[in-house]
Amino acid sequence: MAETTIAYTDETAPGSLITRDGQIQWAGLLMGPGTPYEIDRSGITGWDDLPTLDTGDVPRPDQHGAWPGAVWAQPRLVTATVWLSPATLAKALDTSLAFRAATGPEGGERWLAVRLHGETLAVRARVSRRVVPQDRAYVRHGLGKASLQWTATDPRRFSTTLREGQAVLPIPEPGLTWDNETGSGLPWPLDWGGDAEAGSFTAVNEGGAAAHPLIEFRGPVRRPTLSRLSDGRQLQYDIALGAGEVLTVDTEAGTVLLNGTASRLYTASPASAPEQLFRLEPGPTTLAFRSDDATPDPGASVTVRWRDSHW
Repeated sequence: MAETTIAYTDETAPGSLITRDGQIQWAGLLMGPGTPYEIDRSGITGWDDLPTLDTGDVPRPDQHGAWPGAVWAQPRLVTATVWLSPATLAKALDTSLAFRAATGPEGGERWLAVRLHGETLAVRARVSRRVVPQDRAYVRHGLGKASLQWTATDPRRFSTTLREGQAVLPIPEPGLTWDNETGSGLPWPLDWGGDAEAGSFTAVNEGGAAAHPLIEFRGPVRRPTLSRLSDGRQLQYDIALGAGEVLTVDTEAGTVLLNGTASRLYTASPASAPEQLFRLEPGPTTLAFRSDDATPDPGASVTVRWRDSHW
């Protein structure tokens, strides 16, 4: 089955309130042009910057330079200067209360979305600093120049569109059915049977950073396997799923859950790669769905969801 692109319809979807360039959405609060929370002319910092990088380079003991090692990005720090500018003095308190409620330290990580030049990207972040000076303009008119800082523990920025690809197990074409009775021939029009299923699809990550997909195996299927055809890396689990059962693999968190509750990480076969290493690199990745079933059940399937990932 082919890849499809669907809109993320959850009410907390990143960027769902944004309508124009320069706007920022955080925890249900919209900031920027057309809102009581104008962004200062200095804009935001840390959004399009490359995060600080940690490298595993090892110095060479007998010559110049070092042996190159792995490169990992540190958390992304995003800062913005926001003007609290209520339409009237009577709305100053409501404007301030809404700002304080949305920028508190509670609630864990949420979507921080920014639109620039028609492109909306988002990170999972939390507020790590808020400064609101109470100067004369703030006291008399409710006009305040606030400073916000967010910390995104995962520095990658994601598209606001959730992509999805599906596949069923490979099924050959049934072809023509010949009548065994001598001289009976074939009835017209010819019935060639149903279409074959390849059991594979291509997932496209249009960003520049590797994406961690969320994978759902649906039964009935025995020993489900999902392979990257480019290098042979695969996820394989020694488990038999009944009809209606779902095995969910979160490659970002490294978890494997049966029906969303019971861990089945221990069912990973020796041939299975660590979940967090099963990524969608930038560009197209062809994935193949297989099992140990002698006769594939047409109800078995795999669903892969991901977001385009950007630095």
